[in-house]
Amino acid sequence: MWRSWTRGGDEVPPIGSGWPFNSRRCPGSAFVPDDVASAPPVAVARLAKALGLAPGALRGYGRRAHTRSDHLAQVAKYLGWKNASAGSQEMKELEQFLTDRAMEHDSPTLLFNLAREYLMSAKVIRPGAITLAKMVGAARAAAGELTLHKVAHLLTEQVRSDLDLLLKVDAGLGCTRLEWLTKPAVEASSAAVKTSIDKLAWLRAMDADRLDLSALPNERRRFLAQVARRSTNQGLERRRERRYPILLAFVAQAAIDQLDESARADGSRCPRITAACRRWHPPTPTCASSPRWCCRRSTSRAGQGRPT
Repeated sequence: MWRSWTRGGDEVPPIGSGWPFNSRRCPGSAFVPDDVASAPPVAVARLAKALGLAPGALRGYGRRAHTRSDHLAQVAKYLGWKNASAGSQEMKELEQFLTDRAMEHDSPTLLFNLAREYLMSAKVIRPGAITLAKMVGAARAAAGELTLHKVAHLLTEQVRSDLDLLLKVDAGLGCTRLEWLTKPAVEASSAAVKTSIDKLAWLRAMDADRLDLSALPNERRRFLAQVARRSTNQGLERRRERRYPILLAFVAQAAIDQLDESARADGSRCPRITAACRRWHPPTPTCASSPRWCCRRSTSRAGQGRPT
């Protein structure tokens, strides 16, 4: 506790302030205790020594109504710190900073800490915790609106219809397409390979592999895809328009994942042949679709029709 009351070192600013020196130990917090008399004796002794006063002289500090606030303003001015009043340029810059960071991270705690670090680097006294928490919430909402705006050109009527199909129960599958696509293969079998290919074909039929989401940061795309995997179809439907960026990011990532899963499942059926094929040349569509045969491998070994 006494560390937060003492500022360290013996240099004292040439102003008539005392207790507000603790703001140097907690930059940006602008913390001034209500009950100054409750300060630990060791903190009183150290501060009195720095000010060149007797400890008893500080006993009556802060009795005047505006003493502490006046001294706090003097200390902030001496240290080069600024106040962030509502509507000021500093607050506008903080709002923009939070919106940019919210496009990359959605954790309220992380955004709060990033805002605190930003204010410290800019030498701006942090506003109240409730005010800052409200700004974090507003930044997350603004990031959602900005995300929808950046992908609006992709949301044609056909794309919206295809994305809505993800949330409808398919009679043949017995579940939604969203649940079907998020369910991974449990074993390397012919059935698993066929399922992976069916998923990939369904995604490519809606051009999921051609979606250009480069307008969104990578972190934002990963976050949105993860939201889709963790959400239920009812939860996504309740998001109304906001569900479409989430589903776009999901199907774009699912197209990549299903291609990788198909290759892994297909290759694991005959690992010795696939490994031999890859030693001779990079995988080709022929090898990927039928690991039992490899045209280059077979023609490079005279008289042998399949790799060993």
